[in-house]
Amino acid sequence: MLRLGGSEGNARLTGTTGVLLIALLAVEGVTILFIGPLISTHVFVGLLLVPPVALKLGSSGWRFACYYVRRPEYLAKGPPHVVLRVLVAPGVVVSTLFVFGTGIAMLVVRPGGGSLVLLHKASFVVWLGATAIHVLAHLLDLRRLATADWRTATRLPAARLRLALVGLAVVVGVGFAVSLAHLADPWLTWATRH
Repeated sequence: MLRLGGSEGNARLTGTTGVLLIALLAVEGVTILFIGPLISTHVFVGLLLVPPVALKLGSSGWRFACYYVRRPEYLAKGPPHVVLRVLVAPGVVVSTLFVFGTGIAMLVVRPGGGSLVLLHKASFVVWLGATAIHVLAHLLDLRRLATADWRTATRLPAARLRLALVGLAVVVGVGFAVSLAHLADPWLTWATRH
C-alpha cells in the first residue's frame, strides 16, 4: 500500500470512493421511491455499485488491519471513535454484505422468493441507519480527502493510481451491470403485474 501513499493515501482513496458511493447511492435511493417503474434502473445501479463498494470495504479493511497489526503510521492517526469502531462499522459491513448478497440472490432466484425480499428490505433498513451514522461521522473530512488527489494528480503518481483505482471500479461496475442487467426482466414483468 506504500505505492498508494500510506495512511494518508488510504484515507484519500477511502474518501474519494465514499463520495462516489454517496452519489451512486443517491440515485439508488430515488429508484427505491419508485421501485415499480424503476426496477431495471435499481438493479443496474445496484450491480454497478458492487466493485466500488468492494473497493471501499477493501480500503477501510486495510486501515483496520494496519492499525491492529500496529503499523506506526496508522497508530499515529489513531483509531476511529470507539462507537464507530465497535458498533457502526460492523453494522455497515454486515448489512452491506446482506443488502448486496440478497439483491443478487433475488436476481438469480427470480420473483416469488418472498423471504429473500424480506431479508433484502430488512438488511437495507439496518444498512441505512448504520451508513447514515458512518457518513455523518466522516462528513467533515470527506471534502478534503476526496478532492486532495484531484489537486495533486498531475504531480503525484500515487494520486493518479488512487484515482485510476476508483475509475477502474466504475468501469468494472458498468461492465458487471451491463452483463447482468437482463436478470431484472422477470422482476420488471412481476412489478407491472403486482
